[in-house]
Amino acid sequence: MIDAYEDPGTPDTRGGWSYLWWLVARQRGRSLAGALLASVWLTLMAATPYMMARAVDDGLVPGRMAVLAGWTAAIFVLGAVNAWISIMRHRTMTRVRMDAYFRTIKVLVGQTVRLGAELSRRSDAGEVVTIGVGDVHTIAQALTVVGPGVGAIVVYAVVAGVLLTISPLLTGVVLLGVPVVALVAGPLARRLQGRETEYRERQSVLTARIGDLAGGLRVLNGLGGKGLFADAFRRDSQHLRAQGYRVGAVASWVQALGMGLPTVFLAVVTWIAARMAARGDITVGQLVSVYGYVAVLVGPVAFFLDMGYQLSRGVVAARRVVRLLRHEPQPDEGTRRPPADPAVLHDPESGVRVRPGRLTALVSAGPAEAGAVVDRLGRYTRSDVTWGGVRLDAVPLPEVRARILVADNDADLFAGTLIDVITGAANAPQRGAGLHQMCGCRRVGATSHDGAAPADAPRASRPDAHLTRALHAAAADDIVRALPHGLDSELTAQARNLSGGQRQRIRLVRALLTDPEILLAVEPTSALDAHTEALVAERLRTARHGRTTLLTTTSPLLLAHADEVVFLVDGKVAATGTHEGLLDQAPGYRALVARDTEDEEFAR
Repeated sequence: MIDAYEDPGTPDTRGGWSYLWWLVARQRGRSLAGALLASVWLTLMAATPYMMARAVDDGLVPGRMAVLAGWTAAIFVLGAVNAWISIMRHRTMTRVRMDAYFRTIKVLVGQTVRLGAELSRRSDAGEVVTIGVGDVHTIAQALTVVGPGVGAIVVYAVVAGVLLTISPLLTGVVLLGVPVVALVAGPLARRLQGRETEYRERQSVLTARIGDLAGGLRVLNGLGGKGLFADAFRRDSQHLRAQGYRVGAVASWVQALGMGLPTVFLAVVTWIAARMAARGDITVGQLVSVYGYVAVLVGPVAFFLDMGYQLSRGVVAARRVVRLLRHEPQPDEGTRRPPADPAVLHDPESGVRVRPGRLTALVSAGPAEAGAVVDRLGRYTRSDVTWGGVRLDAVPLPEVRARILVADNDADLFAGTLIDVITGAANAPQRGAGLHQMCGCRRVGATSHDGAAPADAPRASRPDAHLTRALHAAAADDIVRALPHGLDSELTAQARNLSGGQRQRIRLVRALLTDPEILLAVEPTSALDAHTEALVAERLRTARHGRTTLLTTTSPLLLAHADEVVFLVDGKVAATGTHEGLLDQAPGYRALVARDTEDEEFAR
């Protein structure tokens, strides 16, 4: 099987069938061995009826007990050898499936690392989880066609050839039987493929909704919206269940035909052979052998149908994997040097200017509008943003990531000790790339989202003094004191054992600890109470003194400490100034920030 550190290769992303063939081609020797062993196994099973026919015709004669004993011993030896071959076939096919499983996992992990923060914009969490949990297993299971599928074709040809020496009529029935079975089961297989595709799509949507509900359950409960979302989730679950029943209905017909049609096929051939034996056209031994040959074919015919079933599901799963693998990160074609000194970040689309060395607040009635500006300023979407007069996309991406940090308020928190969660990226730069980075922020302070390490990436642990100052600035000292083992306390995935406000402060600590030249923070205090938010607002200004900082917020406590406030309306700069000045001069700003009901119409 593929080694944990082995290069999985470059997948064929032209389509689902191409991807499945690539998985087979990556292990040619093992795939050929599986096909050969399966062919020998099924062919030797077909040899048993021949030996039984000889034992009946040649051994069941008075005075020829030795002949009967000889054929009996041969059947026993053949069975023992074939049992060993079956074991080897099973082991080989297990390795084929596991290689496909782990190779696909490695390819997907590599793709998520390559996409980095762009992953969430290209595929939702539900789709990624559905692919990782279900589709990968389905793809691996589909590779059973490499062994029993090929073996079924070989033994089918062998049995047809042997039957031709007994009766052309029986040979014709056998040769025509499997195509008839395929014609009956084919439409069901195509229908199953369509049902399976729709089911997988619904499943990914519902999985994403589960994650959203789990992440925001406390907020929903506080707003009284838990029941509303629970009802919507219940309806979606019922729709998914109904779709699952439809998939199961088609799948049950396919599986039933896989067992029923071969049995009918066996009955028809046996009836014809019995009539021929009664007329004396074939011997009793030949009748026994015909029954044995057709009984052996029941397995291959079932394999044919199962092959269609597994391939239908495998192609659906492979198409979803291919769709994810086709996503490409933004090309890095930058060749120009970034500004040597702190410089202005300018977004022409919105008119926002982030001046160096200042604390700027970005205010908008729509959080998505402010977030879009931050994405452009942080070079996470295509734009005409300039940095010191140089187009941001003309600067090599690693240099942008080394100096500009976009800190999300919902960045991922991985399980581990608190000290590892806070300083993990700085201590282990090799783990920096991935889903929002190990630091949980969209920055390549340790490595870039495309895996490149900037020259000035942090190389060692921060001194205790830096960590202490970051904890103090984010008002997170009390979190450390409240935990049973302080910085060595264990956090669960996404820090579910902390409150929403505590998680937000931990994310802010990590952003401050990296000490970027330009910090773009999205709603860094939205989950904090007023007292804690006031502390963070005062300390954040001190901690970032002389550094460039942009905050998206509508909190008066933060806005009061900003050097400059930029007010957006419909994604464009409507007014700039100090917090106090805008309260006096911009009714829309006052309605949004101070919540003046008489001016609410201006904020819309």
